[in-house]
Order: sequence, then structure tokens, then C-alpha cells
Amino acid sequence: MSDQVRGKVEWFKDYQFVGRIEGESCSVILGEGGISPMKLLLLSVAGCTAYDVVMILQKMREPLKGLEIEISGERREEHPRIYSRIHIHYRIYGNVEEEKAKRAIELSQDKYCSASAHMKLSGTELTYSFEVVRED
Repeated sequence: MSDQVRGKVEWFKDYQFVGRIEGESCSVILGEGGISPMKLLLLSVAGCTAYDVVMILQKMREPLKGLEIEISGERREEHPRIYSRIHIHYRIYGNVEEEKAKRAIELSQDKYCSASAHMKLSGTELTYSFEVVRED
């Protein structure tokens, strides 16, 4: 059985659209005055893996104090202008063991993050790096 997700995008004005997912309380402005769908896709990958890494490190009982993810993507010149390369940099705050941080990221990238998996299946080269910022 699969989970069906339903949403709607409505033209608001000019080149601006409002997108909503059924059952969710928030909406997103796409296009002019908002975010482009391709940039939103990039943020979706970052958000997906961030969720995983926080959940995994918490289950490992690591002293996680914060997480920042920097993501960058390069798009093809020809249409469709899909991402050819994406790089994710994880900045993990707290006295987290490096090996456990690495394992959490690997689990996210290799098993759990559906958004990353979509990108890889489209042929995107996805790389990542990380650092642990320790408390004194």
C-alpha cells in the first residue's frame, strides 16, 4: 500500500502561484515573489536529510545541540534543467562522536532520505561532507 499525497497549485497573479498540500496548514508561494520550484526541490532534499540525521542522532543518544545544512546544486544547461550535481554540507553542533555523526549521515543518504533517492535516481551526482562543532 502506498501513501497518497494530494496537493494543489493555483495561479495567484502574474507569474506567482500558491501551493498547498491537502491536510497541511502551511502554503508556499512559487514563482515571482516566492521561491522557484527547483530551489524548493533543493531545500526539500536538505530538509529531508536534516530530519533523518536529527532523529538518528537522538536515537543514538548523542548530545546534539544543533544542525545546519548548506546545500548547493548545479543544473544542466539543456532542458529539462535538472540538477546534475548536489553537494550537502552538514554542520553538527554538540559533543557528538564523529563516527556516529558519519553513520547518521550515511543512513540518511543510503537508506532513509526519499528526496535524495529521487535525485540520485534521476542521475544527479550527490556528494556530502560534514563537521562536528564541539562545545568547550
